[in-house]
Amino acid sequence: MPIAILDPFSGISGDMTLGALVACGLDPDWLHQLPARLGLSGVRVRVRDVLRGGLTCIKIDFDIPPQPHGRSVAEIRAIIGRSGAPSSVRARADAAFVAIAAVEGRMHGVAADHVHLHEVGAVDAILDIVGAVWGFEQLGVTAVYCGPLSVGDGTVETAHGTLPVPAPATLELLEGLVVRPGPPGSGELVTPTGAALVRVLSSGPPPAAFPPGRGGFGAGTREFVGRANALRLVLAEPVRAGASPAGPGDREVVTTLIADLDDMSGEYVAAVADALRAAGALDVVLVPTIMKKGRPGVRIEVLASPAHADDLESRLLAESTTLGVRRALLERRVLERSQRTVEVLGHPITVKTAVRPDGTARAKPEFEDVRRVAEATGRSAQDIFSRATAACRETPPPHPSGD
Repeated sequence: MPIAILDPFSGISGDMTLGALVACGLDPDWLHQLPARLGLSGVRVRVRDVLRGGLTCIKIDFDIPPQPHGRSVAEIRAIIGRSGAPSSVRARADAAFVAIAAVEGRMHGVAADHVHLHEVGAVDAILDIVGAVWGFEQLGVTAVYCGPLSVGDGTVETAHGTLPVPAPATLELLEGLVVRPGPPGSGELVTPTGAALVRVLSSGPPPAAFPPGRGGFGAGTREFVGRANALRLVLAEPVRAGASPAGPGDREVVTTLIADLDDMSGEYVAAVADALRAAGALDVVLVPTIMKKGRPGVRIEVLASPAHADDLESRLLAESTTLGVRRALLERRVLERSQRTVEVLGHPITVKTAVRPDGTARAKPEFEDVRRVAEATGRSAQDIFSRATAACRETPPPHPSGD
């Protein structure tokens, strides 16, 4: 299963990310159908080849009918919730908009729930964020890494007046990421949408070594003399620490973070676990345990890539009541995995497939998709599950590839 490496040498935006995903194999037809999945009627998607600095890039544009000037976070979350996207996609897209609203709220002294997102809350931003997060999952990407972000220079005109580049909200979204100013005369290169995507998707800086696979460029809107305004995306196979490129059956190094809680109610512990998953944790497990003096407690165990462990550790300390986090390096072996879409009673269902060491495969339909189709058709979830499983047997899985 591939990893993805973003090279934002000319910044990043949502449409640049979508263009790079299409250049790396995302089906344009899937992107054309995205507005309908989100219930955004009348939106037309245009996918075309353009030149940026002599490089062929993919440019994505949305033709959008008149819309409300702004949307609240609750309205946007409702749109995402109705999309039929996998739960992991909904969680990360939701986290991106919550992060934007929180930053905007702090900038302007209002609660995040009362923020109406203007440029960022427009339909194109909803399409950009949901499409990018879902697009990486469509390509089977297991982790996203991001190189230094060129943020541009000068000033930018916003709904709140003229602001320096990067705008204050964008700069806060970039906290903890590696950025660099310029190139000179470029203006704004990192948009709030692009910054939010990196924040929720990136597992840290790119690995020191990797075997590159397919690569491509997503075009920015502006053209510059003598250089390409584009985002490069490279798909690659992961390399475990100190070893040759990982193949089926190889082991990789991961970090485990452990914290014990006995003074936090269950729903808030679950919220912390969801936030950690949305922030890039490979897995989060909640284990009941007994604390001092016989008090019932919960152990949070977080599995993370080493590059992402510091950020997740900080989040665990900040968002839970724990007083400390234990960590250790582990080796893990994972099965080769892929995902595909099957049709059940006219509805799409995502199916995840894992290949056992003996070469046989097992498939599991995504529960949220099963439940959505069950509600739409009036049938039981078990019936839809059985039909999706049967459809898997009838449709051979795609050949896994790093490019």
